[in-house]
Amino acid sequence: MTIVLIASLLYVAAAGLLVRTVARDAPTAGATWALPAMGAAFAHGIHHLLAWRDIGGADLHFFAALSLVGLGMSLLTLLFGIRGRMAALGVLVFPLAAVSLLAYAGTGHRSAEGLDWRLQLHAWFALLAYATLAIAALLAVLLWMQERALRRREYHRWLRALPPLTELEALVFRSIAVGFVLLTATLLTGVLFVHDFFAQHLIHKSVLSVLSWLVFGALLFGRWRYGWRGTSAVGWTLTAMALLVLAFFGSKFVLELVLQRT
Repeated sequence: MTIVLIASLLYVAAAGLLVRTVARDAPTAGATWALPAMGAAFAHGIHHLLAWRDIGGADLHFFAALSLVGLGMSLLTLLFGIRGRMAALGVLVFPLAAVSLLAYAGTGHRSAEGLDWRLQLHAWFALLAYATLAIAALLAVLLWMQERALRRREYHRWLRALPPLTELEALVFRSIAVGFVLLTATLLTGVLFVHDFFAQHLIHKSVLSVLSWLVFGALLFGRWRYGWRGTSAVGWTLTAMALLVLAFFGSKFVLELVLQRT
């Protein structure tokens, strides 16, 4: 539990340093927030590795998956933030990662699921896709807030912590493109490796995942063919992400926490 508290405190410290950096109009790239954030992500990952060692395999149940997605989002925020101007994203991501880790540690570690390498590959693709597209959704919200503030001529201090509108928009669509590829790999490995992919207890997850994939695909096509941007693109992104949340965590919540099924 000590490593969980250390990771959580480091996440909070990194978010606090980012808030202070933004308040002082200081550059966020390569700033002091990065060191505690890296330490937090490292400790976060170590906690999962130690838990998997104790139970003899990977734990991918509801709270474990939630914590792993938080870790993935933290690593992506570090990647975006250290070399660019999207470190402000950590103000949202790092506390979420801390909460997800505490929830996982507080609910205890369940037995390993005993998945073979093909099903584990499918699960890891799903977690990576979710983390990437969750970052894209948060970026889309920031894009909408930035666009709205500029239209109203409200030049808030936090705007200076974000990249220019066109750069942020490009980052949103790059993130969606990467997430879309990972989501495609998730669906393909599901069809190939999960024998009961369309079984009764997975049908809602399957349908919602495919719907999310279609919406993200339509958005990328509309961006390429018709130059979609702005609030319409944000709306499509959040709709697709909502479907993915219901497909992934909604299904796991009902199956594992309500129906007590794996």
